[in-house]
Amino acid sequence: MLNVSTKDLVPSPVGPVDVEQAEAALVERYPRLVRIAYLVLPPSLGRNRRVLTAHALVQRSLPRRRVAGPSVPEPRLAEDAVDPGYAYVRSEVLRQALVAGLPLRRLALPSRAQFPPLLPHVWGLRLFPRVGGADELALDQRLSRLSGPGRAAYVLRGLERQGDAEVLRVLAAAGVADPAAALAEADALDGAPELPGEGPGGALPPDGGGAGPEGGAAAEPGGPGRSGAGGAGGDRPGPDASGRPDLPGHGGPGPRRSGAALLESDEFDPCALQARPTDLLRRRQHARAGIVAVAALLVCGALLGLPGDGWGRNGAAAPSYARNPAAEAALDPGALKRVDPAVWPASTRQDFSVWPARGALTGDRALLRRALAVWARPGASVRSSATPGTPVGPPMGPPQLLFAGVVDGARVVILHDGLRAVRYAEPVGGTAGAALDFARTDGADAVGSAALVLSRAAGNVRYLTAPWVRETSVRDLLAPGEEARPLGRDAVGVTEPMTSPALAKGCTRWNTLQVRDGSGLRMLADLGELAPARLLWGPPAAPADATGPEAREAWARTACQLSAVRAHGVRSVNAWRFARQPLPEGAGSGTWLCTRAETWRGTGSRVLAQFLIPSSSVPAALAARSEGSPACGVRDPRVLAGVLWQAPGGGWYVLAAGSPDFTALETSGGVKGRSDGPLLAVKAAAGARADLAGTLPDGTRVRALR
Repeated sequence: MLNVSTKDLVPSPVGPVDVEQAEAALVERYPRLVRIAYLVLPPSLGRNRRVLTAHALVQRSLPRRRVAGPSVPEPRLAEDAVDPGYAYVRSEVLRQALVAGLPLRRLALPSRAQFPPLLPHVWGLRLFPRVGGADELALDQRLSRLSGPGRAAYVLRGLERQGDAEVLRVLAAAGVADPAAALAEADALDGAPELPGEGPGGALPPDGGGAGPEGGAAAEPGGPGRSGAGGAGGDRPGPDASGRPDLPGHGGPGPRRSGAALLESDEFDPCALQARPTDLLRRRQHARAGIVAVAALLVCGALLGLPGDGWGRNGAAAPSYARNPAAEAALDPGALKRVDPAVWPASTRQDFSVWPARGALTGDRALLRRALAVWARPGASVRSSATPGTPVGPPMGPPQLLFAGVVDGARVVILHDGLRAVRYAEPVGGTAGAALDFARTDGADAVGSAALVLSRAAGNVRYLTAPWVRETSVRDLLAPGEEARPLGRDAVGVTEPMTSPALAKGCTRWNTLQVRDGSGLRMLADLGELAPARLLWGPPAAPADATGPEAREAWARTACQLSAVRAHGVRSVNAWRFARQPLPEGAGSGTWLCTRAETWRGTGSRVLAQFLIPSSSVPAALAARSEGSPACGVRDPRVLAGVLWQAPGGGWYVLAAGSPDFTALETSGGVKGRSDGPLLAVKAAAGARADLAGTLPDGTRVRALR
């Protein structure tokens, strides 16, 4: 009766379900959900495994992402007055419980629910609910004769008070192939004769408790969606004012309770448990066998790990850095590559490969040897960091020496191996507290190799600039009207300290390094890495350095968003104004910006869509963000984003804008609207949510950035 295909659940007719909404429903109704799973699981599993499996199934019922509802919501029914999050989690619990009751087949791929749960797991104890009376025992025996879908139908109708129509729909959503047959099984259980030995004060009477004229009492009203007339499966006890069934008793002499009332008893509550020990003698035998097995495994591992022809840990490799010419050269300070200062002016390329070796300690062989050794084999006391995607292994050969000197009370060495820039620092008074930083710099051009971070101390940063840099200054991105302040350098290109935004906790100012080389001004930002990021402005196909007045005005309102790409291996950040939009109610014009951060490794780029209102003192509002998207880049310069905006008069609107190649925009969901062209403004309510899509000239539909 159970359809165990991997198709998605039938969406809830009441709309989509968020992960947070499902989690809240699971936590709030956890005892009820575990009781449902316990009742639907087959009794053949045993009470201990049923308890643990019921908890495991409920805890695994959260969706991994937002569960979409139907594109057009269906009409609401009376039985739909249930929280969508709870309805989704309950359906997941039923589906897993039904799968857990299926037998394992030799050729079929088993499901996770069919195996004993890994978590929760209990060692040395057996857990089971409290023991009930004869009524509960009789009901458990009757439920054991039903199939899994039949038990699910009985529980939904008796415990959840659902009508036939809702039971059929929930069973179908849980993967039951024939919900009507399952409902018929539940009806047959209510109308079945008493088992041998069942009698007054013990077993369930027919028709769920003997309601009806012949039972000596008038027919009681049924639960939601159920008729109050007599008949098999037709009578259901109604709840009293507290929401609990109005039939008292707990087995033994006295009034007999219906099956719906018995489902609420402690006999079927896997959250109120009793504990007993497992087989102590067998456990002792297993512990001894485990100790013997571990000892044997250790002996075999020691024998296999002995050095020899291919059986050692390193196989055929020689001992580390011994009798290996390339490894020995990489650790020899005398083999370091040193570029003469006269090379770069005549070179056809300008990058790190033509940086001369600078600093007062370039001849300190002991310092250079320590730096190379720590690079190759950093100890446990070394504080090491690397930008994402940067390998941290030893150099493949002798690296290039860029700098060695004393900076801010530390001896600093900067090396380069063609792929990475590596910074080694140790205190002047000793080697304790050494630091090692890696940054990927492959493919760096003249601007990408214009500066490297030399030191960070007391909230300040010092740079080592390239030999072709003619002038350095400090510019605060948040103050576009102020002139850049000159930043002094010494004879080898080390700048004076400047305040760094990478170490700041707030965003009251954002200092950048402005450098002038032979072709113009460049803007570099410290994002907490060894290599600063280049700031650009303009369309993706032809960006320029963000040094002009328009670029500085835009960056002044978006600079604080740079904190979203700190320590991400960023090579450059480009901001682009892709649309201007007249605002409703005559509120002026809004500006849409797309900011894209490119990385040295080529992957993991981050894209931010931002909206600027006319007031220049208000920072940009983040409309959308994405990681790994090609939007706003050279390969895909298109972008589409929207925000919920409140006009000065108090009205709310959904504003959306796309790059110029969009021919139409459309919103759906909570707010519906359409416009021709790349701009859209639709009146909405506060807190409204909408889905946004756009159309390109060839008819292709593109969703908003996310």
